[in-house]
Amino acid sequence: MNEEDVFSLLSLPVRRLIEERGFLQATDPQKRIIPLILQGKNVLLISPTATGKTEAAMLPVLHMFLMSRRPPGISILYITPLRALNRDILERFTWWCMNLDIRLGIRHGDTSTREREVQRHNPPEILITTPETLQAVLMGRTMKRYLKSVRWVIIDEIHELADNKRGSQLSLALERLREITEEEFQLIGLSATIGSPEKVGQFLVGVGRTVEVVQASAAREIVFEIYRPEPQPEDYELASKLFTHPEVAARLRVMKDLIEQHDTTLIFTNTRSTSEVLASRFKVWNLDFPLSIHHGSLAKTSRVAAEKGLKTGELRTVVATSSLELGIDIGRIDLVIQYNSPRQVTRLLQRVGRSGHRVGEKAKGIIIALDSDDSLESMVICRRALREEMEPLQIPEKPYDVLINQIVAEIMPRGRLFFLQIKNLFSRAFPYARLDEEDIKLVGRYMHNRFPRLVWLSEEDEVLIKPRGERKTLYNYFFNTLSMIPDEKDYLVIDVKDDSPVGILHEAFVAEYAKPGIKFIIRGSPWKILNIHNDKIYVKAEDDPTGAIPSWIGDEIPVPLDVALEVGRIRLRVERGLREGEKPEEIASELAEEYPARNEIILRSIAETVEHFKLGHPVPTDSRVVVEPWNDNIVIHAHFGTLVNRTISKLLGHLISEDIGYPIGVQQDAYHIVIQVVGKVDANYVVEMLKKMATLSLNVIIIDAI
Repeated sequence: MNEEDVFSLLSLPVRRLIEERGFLQATDPQKRIIPLILQGKNVLLISPTATGKTEAAMLPVLHMFLMSRRPPGISILYITPLRALNRDILERFTWWCMNLDIRLGIRHGDTSTREREVQRHNPPEILITTPETLQAVLMGRTMKRYLKSVRWVIIDEIHELADNKRGSQLSLALERLREITEEEFQLIGLSATIGSPEKVGQFLVGVGRTVEVVQASAAREIVFEIYRPEPQPEDYELASKLFTHPEVAARLRVMKDLIEQHDTTLIFTNTRSTSEVLASRFKVWNLDFPLSIHHGSLAKTSRVAAEKGLKTGELRTVVATSSLELGIDIGRIDLVIQYNSPRQVTRLLQRVGRSGHRVGEKAKGIIIALDSDDSLESMVICRRALREEMEPLQIPEKPYDVLINQIVAEIMPRGRLFFLQIKNLFSRAFPYARLDEEDIKLVGRYMHNRFPRLVWLSEEDEVLIKPRGERKTLYNYFFNTLSMIPDEKDYLVIDVKDDSPVGILHEAFVAEYAKPGIKFIIRGSPWKILNIHNDKIYVKAEDDPTGAIPSWIGDEIPVPLDVALEVGRIRLRVERGLREGEKPEEIASELAEEYPARNEIILRSIAETVEHFKLGHPVPTDSRVVVEPWNDNIVIHAHFGTLVNRTISKLLGHLISEDIGYPIGVQQDAYHIVIQVVGKVDANYVVEMLKKMATLSLNVIIIDAI
């Protein structure tokens, strides 16, 4: 068969609708996976946004469903990680299903009681849902009965689930679903470009099952540019008008010019607070500027309004976080602006992939870099993106909290579960492939000893038994622990001077940094923590911002180790070039041959390293850690990325605090660890503590530090 004729494999009713919809020819992903799906194979399709992934999965499934005996109940499950995506898929396929006389339904947390009741009596043949709602459906007697006829399961944006506990829970739910269905169902996964395709394929299907992993290209060019705006004379006046710094005003001016040069622009930021600040500055500049904001903390109505505004053309731009990375239909985007480095290759590809939304168009992304670290990091990420060197995806291994939740779900109707039953059922899921009796015993002990008790444990008989009269306890536990999306607690910050509220700190920041004596920045000003009581943090204003930790740092996307090391290697390359007598301009030209950035951007990015070298200071590199005093702080320059530096800072801060007898302020980013100078803490002391740390058992220190 000619790949161009792939639609000819589908039934006449489906082909007629394809023609009516104006699909003149199949996209590359459609050509490659429609035949595989029609052969009944499990398939993972990896392809950029706007390449027809959804239709590539749904059209052959609709064809096969029409050709089948159409048993009563739910035959097709379409699972997405977001309610917004659920709504988007419903809108996109309502027309198809109406014309093919197929009942289509949606079920998630926002589904009305009336709609749920309709589904109980007349189930849809296609059910669009979320992983969490699938868990609830598996618990319902009536809806569970309708799942017996499931033949196809499509998981959209699977990369958003595979590397977290939501995915672990979904993998166990699919094994429980297999216990219900009358025959094995076909699995189809849809993913953006990822770094571990084979691993995600195995995550999709589980242990001992085969999967075809198809990596399809977008057949379009991706263009990256890096800007690092410098303040011009007019930016100082603009900064005064916008109540901000000239450097920020310069970035806003450049972004406004870019927005006005394009019909629709999407601006991505790495934190919610940054998106709020950018949007507010644009509104101060021009209240009528056609701009909105989109992030996960906003009300659903605000998010939907922003999505529709882009789609209809009412808005010229939306400032967003990762909430618009996924495939929600927002219409045609001409340009993506990334404010700050995107931190990760996969983030950059997903975000820039939202532009050029017609097959064959260029996807265009511009990064607005803030400083030398930011611009060098952006250069590295752009180079890796063009070569598709993505970060490997890490799948959690047998998380116990998810396992307990699913054991509770299974023991409620069964009454008892033998260890072997649990192992045979759940070890088929990829995250639990190495589940053994010892794991089950440990989990069983927790469930037995917990109050109220979840199970009776008999280690001798290797069985878990449902306690009598505890159905309500089990039911409440299951639904209270159903969501694996972390609930983020908020802490109210209060000024002790007059008991007035200052703002809100998120739990991620509080857990990582908040201790009495620590300085942080909120509302643009430095504050010192005096006391923490329950969900309130009492603070006093500080004049000196030195060493203060930005309150939004807990929201930041982590920079991977490999990216940070490559930034260090660039600095090493600059140092070697200077040592061999090369001029900075020559080094910049050489780097421009490898990295997608203009010479002048590279020259400005390496200027700091050039200055270090000329002053005779050691240059921090991938293989050289530099410790130096800076104002009232000690700075450790270490190119190890966010997570490694966070670990080192936590361990080092704990060791120093234990040694001097009181807490000290420690903060970090992907390239630095900053320690407050107190008492005997100086650069030499920090070096000695680093050497000491290398000789100690890290496990013991970590437990103490936590």
